[in-house]
Formats: sequence, C-alpha cells, structure tokens
Amino acid sequence: MESRCKGFPDEFTEVFRREIGFFPPRCFPRRISASEGLVKRSTLYGNLNGHRGCVNTVEFNSAGEVLVSGSDDRQIIFWNWAAKSKIFSYPSGHVDNVFQARIMPFTDDRKIVSSSGDGQVRLGQILENGQVDTKKLGKHQGNVYKLDIEPGSPHIFYSCGEDGVVQHFDLRSNSATKLFCCSSFKTLNQQSQKSIGLNAIVIDPRNPNYLAVGGSDEYARVYDIRKYQWDSSNNLDRPVNTFCPHHLVGADIQITGLAYSNTSELLVSYNDELIHLFQKSMGMGPSPLSLPPEELQKLEKPQVYSGHRNARTVKGVSFFGPKDDYVLSGSDCGHIFIWQKKSAKLVRLMVGDQQIVNHLQPHPHMPIFASCGIEDSVKLWIPMADDIRPLPDNAEKIMESNRQARENHSSSTILLTPDVIMHLLRLQRHDRADIENDEEDGETYVLGLSDIEASSEGGFIGNPAECNIS
Repeated sequence: MESRCKGFPDEFTEVFRREIGFFPPRCFPRRISASEGLVKRSTLYGNLNGHRGCVNTVEFNSAGEVLVSGSDDRQIIFWNWAAKSKIFSYPSGHVDNVFQARIMPFTDDRKIVSSSGDGQVRLGQILENGQVDTKKLGKHQGNVYKLDIEPGSPHIFYSCGEDGVVQHFDLRSNSATKLFCCSSFKTLNQQSQKSIGLNAIVIDPRNPNYLAVGGSDEYARVYDIRKYQWDSSNNLDRPVNTFCPHHLVGADIQITGLAYSNTSELLVSYNDELIHLFQKSMGMGPSPLSLPPEELQKLEKPQVYSGHRNARTVKGVSFFGPKDDYVLSGSDCGHIFIWQKKSAKLVRLMVGDQQIVNHLQPHPHMPIFASCGIEDSVKLWIPMADDIRPLPDNAEKIMESNRQARENHSSSTILLTPDVIMHLLRLQRHDRADIENDEEDGETYVLGLSDIEASSEGGFIGNPAECNIS
C-alpha cells in the first residue's frame, strides 16, 4: 500500500498512512510537523511592526499563543502573533538595549524577565489594573545577552554576562546569587585568573541539573548546578564536561549561541566559523587541556552545519521540529538557513532580513518560527506556500560568498571584541538626534568586513546599519 504514496510530497504520504492506520492518531501531529515537505513550504506569514530599533529577542510563551519581543528601543512588546497585532507594550526600565525577554511559565504570562546592555537583569510584572511594575533583580558588569529558565519553573532562572559570572535567580525571594565565574583553562591554576566573557547559557531540558555556557573562548562548558552552594561561598569554576571541535582547540574564537535538544545533544555556534552538534560521548571532560592528544583523536567528531556566516553579531542557534529534526540559524547575508539535523543537508534558504538575521525562535508546538535581526520588525514564518520551495538558484553563490568571506576574514580584518563594537555603536547612536532617523541618515559601521555584495533574492551580504550584539 505504501507504493501508492510514491511521488507524493512527504506530508501527503503521512496523511495517507494515518488514514489506513499505519500509526495511532496521537502520533500524527508530531510526524506531520517533522515533515520535510512542510519545512520546504515555510514562507513569510507577516511582519509585526511596533519597535523603533533593531529587534534583538523574540520568544513564545509556553502555550505558544503569545510572542514577546525586545529591542534597542528598550521597549518590550506582547503580540498576538496569529492576528499579527500588538497586545500591549511597556518600557523595560533598562537604560540600554534589551537583549533578551522571557515570559516565566505558569504565571498567567504576567511575569517577564529581561536582560540588557546595561548589565541589569529585570522583572516586569503585569498588575491587575494592566499596569506593569518593573524592578532590578541583579546586575552584571558588561552586557547580559542571555537568560535561561529552569524548565517548568515559574520562579527560577539563570543569567550569564560578559563578566564571566553565572547568576541564579529565585522570584520568590527576589534574590540573585552568584554561582561561579567562568575562567580560562589557561589561567585556571594561576593566582590571577582570566575570566571568560559569556554570550550564551542553556539548561538541559532532559536533566535540568545541568547547564551549558559559552563565550569568549573555544570551549562549551557544562556544569552540574547541584555542586554549587546558594550562598556563593567558596564556589569554584568546576565544569563537569567540555566540548570543542578538534580543529578549534587553541584557536582564537568565541561561541555566540547554544541550544540543547530534548535528548541532551548540544548545538554550538561559533563566531565566524560553523555550527557543531555534540553528543554526550564527544565531551573532553572537565579539564580539556589535560586530555592527551591521542585520546582527543579517539573522540568522535561532531556533526557540522555550514553555508551561513556568523561574524558581525552574536547570533543564536536553535533546533526545530517536534523531535528537534532540524537546525535553524540566521546569517550575516540576511538569510535564514534550515538544515536537516541528521544529515546536515540544507533544506530551506530564505531571505529573512535586508541585512542580518540574528535570532530564530521556534513555536513550542507547531511548525512555525519567528525571526528578528537588523530591521525593526519581527517576522513570522509558516508552512503555507502552495508548493514545495526548492533552494534558490543562487544558493551556491550565497554559501560560497559566505565561505570565502569567512576564510578571508583573518587576513583582511581586525578582530573587534563585543565591547569595542558596543562602544562604536553607542558613539554612533549619540551622534543621532532621534532613533527614528536611523534609516533616513543611512550611516553605517562596517566592522572591518569587505565582503559587501547584494544577493539576487534581496538579501544583502554586508553593510549592516546600526544594531547591537544580540
């Protein structure tokens, strides 16, 4: 009977199998959501307009009914994404760009935690009268790009900052506890240790006792939270495992994004390098520098996803699909890349921003995702195209251009740290009379990159306007 399905798209095959009883009804939604045919039908559903600056973060609530976004304009907006309409907005209380905003689960969507370039971690609480009360919960030195919430908890979340510190927050006590400061392995046994600025933090959904962090060196570090005292006394930097591609050991590189799958696979996105998928068995242990070279070579190498470019901003990376069947990333060329997780085959390539796509956020239950980048709008992507979309004709040209730019980067540019980039952007912003004139005056900072080329689909490789690391 399956032979009757040959020649039909994947989603129709799944419907046929469901109708003849090949699998139970409860399995059908998950199987159809993972269909490559649906992914290839993904197309722009609409734009959410309301911010007055680059949008740095988009997150769905746990039910998937509401989307929240944060921006350089320091506003946090709630959206009815299905209706493409704004529900309400409020000033975050931050004095610099909002890098992340998350709705705490099981709070009736009334508690929102946020982080910013001002180093603050803040709570916004929606009151019964509709007003929003905001307050500072804690502070880092430098930017705070990411927060992560303990799965299913309405109270507990974690932050990481450029100061290398990981903090624990409990909304029941409104307290912040410093757990540890992430240090370079090269200076770990020295009296004066060098901290590692952190860009990403993520909790393992399968075992919430473990969290991973990544930042200004080549190692993704995994920690067992249970080993740390909540009074922060004598807490040392003691990871239980570390991950790094073999060829990047010793490289001057940094991690910009992390994601855990539901089976504890760790996805790592590197600045101006590629995306790597690690299984637990690929870990180098708590002290990677003490791992003998012959033992390192015995470790299985991670799956690699390529074609994009991640050089100009601190980009995230995500899994997509009911069983984390796909990998999502934005790119400096303004495109959205979707790869099959298992094979690393590129299955969808779409223009997501006129300049840079920074962040992609999957819907928690449906084959839908939101994106944001340099533009001041949020974009929604839904599998509603009439037919399966092939890769664009210039896909190879786009990927080759990204590859060449990545390979030429070290010889043609000066490496700028996020601190330097932020300083340049603040100087630029102070020279402008009003944020509304950002697009009109047309000034840009091209951060030492010479690969400026427009793609035939309307995406651009280069020339980003003012935006901040997100």
